[in-house]
Amino acid sequence: MSLKPQAVCPVPQETARVARAAYPKGNIYMQMRDVLGSIYTDEDFADLFPKEGQPAEAPWRLALITVLQFLEHLSDRQAADMVRGRIDWKYLLGLDLTEAGFDASVLSEFRSRLGEGHAEQLLLEKMLTLFQQKGWRNRSRTTAHRFDPCPGQDPRPQPRAVRLGNDARCAQ
Repeated sequence: MSLKPQAVCPVPQETARVARAAYPKGNIYMQMRDVLGSIYTDEDFADLFPKEGQPAEAPWRLALITVLQFLEHLSDRQAADMVRGRIDWKYLLGLDLTEAGFDASVLSEFRSRLGEGHAEQLLLEKMLTLFQQKGWRNRSRTTAHRFDPCPGQDPRPQPRAVRLGNDARCAQ
């Protein structure tokens, strides 16, 4: 797969119209696109692809799909199905409603390229930098604050019955 960098395209009009009809107030993915635009660009990943050969799927899209896949705890096949079937994902990714998507193996290949190119942190760093520019990320917080919202609470997952007691204590 080779990379022929392309500009991030705007959301197609029909996709935007249908997405707004389906989600009149929007949702998190539509808001990501509206507020943040494109987090990644093809140029961010240019070093991971050869200059010659069959064109690759747009790396900026694969990067976003990888993030969504992580957020929703999806397998590669499930994420590829979401690209084919979810209007809000098509909106975020700037795809036509009729876009058929891609084979699920493309996501695994993309992650392999990230690892081989030592670019795994690129996904997180670009997003965190953008969040900081928007004022959404406070650098003064300590690691304990990020992972332990209630002082003294064990940050490891606990059975729901135990967590209810901790939730009540946090609300005070």
